[in-house]
Amino acid sequence: MPVVATRQRNQVPENRPSARAAALTSYPQVALRLGLNPHEFMRRFGLDPATLMNREQRIPFASLCQLLEATATESSTPSVGVQMAEARTAFDFGVIGVLLAHKRTLREVLNAMMHYRHLLNDALGLYVETTGSQVIIREENLCEMDVWPRQTMELAVGVLARTCAAILGPDWRPASVHFSHAAPGDLRVHSRIFGCPLVFDSEFNGFICLASDLDRPNPMADPELVRYAEGLAKSASDVGRQTISAEVRNAIYLLLPIEQAAIEQVARHLNLSVRSLQRHLEDAGTTFSSLLDEVRQELAVRYMSNERYPIGRVAALLGYTQQASFTQWFSRRFGMAPRTWRATRPSDPGPRAT
Repeated sequence: MPVVATRQRNQVPENRPSARAAALTSYPQVALRLGLNPHEFMRRFGLDPATLMNREQRIPFASLCQLLEATATESSTPSVGVQMAEARTAFDFGVIGVLLAHKRTLREVLNAMMHYRHLLNDALGLYVETTGSQVIIREENLCEMDVWPRQTMELAVGVLARTCAAILGPDWRPASVHFSHAAPGDLRVHSRIFGCPLVFDSEFNGFICLASDLDRPNPMADPELVRYAEGLAKSASDVGRQTISAEVRNAIYLLLPIEQAAIEQVARHLNLSVRSLQRHLEDAGTTFSSLLDEVRQELAVRYMSNERYPIGRVAALLGYTQQASFTQWFSRRFGMAPRTWRATRPSDPGPRAT
C-alpha cells in the first residue's frame, strides 16, 4: 500500500483543494465495521487521527480521496462512501449546518450550499438544473485526480440526499440517483441506502427529483436562527473565500458540460456583470478565455480517458457544436487528433468500478 508523503500532517499545500475534517466524521465507525484500523489507515495518507476532534480543520481533498479508495480496495467493499453518508448526522456542517437546517425551503438550502461551498469543500461544486417538472441536482468534481474519487463522490451524493431528506421528511426519495462511474458487482447496499433507481455510467453525479420538492416548506424553518448563522458564516466566508480566478474556474467546470459557460453565463452565476468579471480577472493577471481553455483541456483529458464517451459527445460536453471544431482545437492542444490520442493512451484512469 503506497504511503503519501507530507511535510506535516493535515497540512494543505497552498492552492490545493481541501475539505472540512467533518467529511471523516463517520469514517472510524465504517472502517471498524469492515475490520480495519481507522487510525492506521488515516496515518498512511498523512491524516492525523486527532483531526477527528476538530471538524472545522481543513484536510487535503486528495488525501481524503486516497484514504477512501484504499479503504474500499483493502476491505473489498465498494460501498464505503455511501455507508459513511448513511452514518452521518444530518446538517453536520458546523455553523453552516445551523443555517441550512432552518432555511425556509430546500431551494434556499441548496442556494446556501452553493454560496458557502468554499467553507465546506472547495473541490466539489453543486449545480441545480430545472428540466420541466424535474430538477437535476449535480455534484461536480472541480479538480483533477490521478484516480477517479469514486468513494468520495458517492459520499458527497449520499450526504446531499440525506440533507434533502432532512428537509423533506424521512419518506422522501429521489426519482433516481446517478453516478458517472461503473456499477459495483453488488448493489444491495446502494439500493437500501438510496431506495430509488440507480443509474451508473451516467453523464453526471447526483440525483433527479421533482421541481416541486424545492419549494415545499421546511417545518424546522427559523428566520432568527438563519440570520444569526449567516452573520457567523459571513465572517468565516470573508476569510476563506477563494480568488476570483479560482471561482471562475469552478464556475466553468460546472457550466461547461451543460453548454452554459459563456462569459455572460459565468458572470451571472457569480452575481457579477461581465465588465466587473473582466476587470477582476485583469487585476489577477489572467483572462476569461485563458481560464476557459485551461478547464476545457483538463476536462478533455477526463472525458477522453473514459472510452464510454464517444468523441462527438466529448465535443458537446466541452461546448463545441461541431465535432470538426473540437478536433481542430484538440489537435492544437495535444499535438494529435482525438482518435489518435485515445488509441495511444497507455491506460484509462477515468471512472471505473472498485
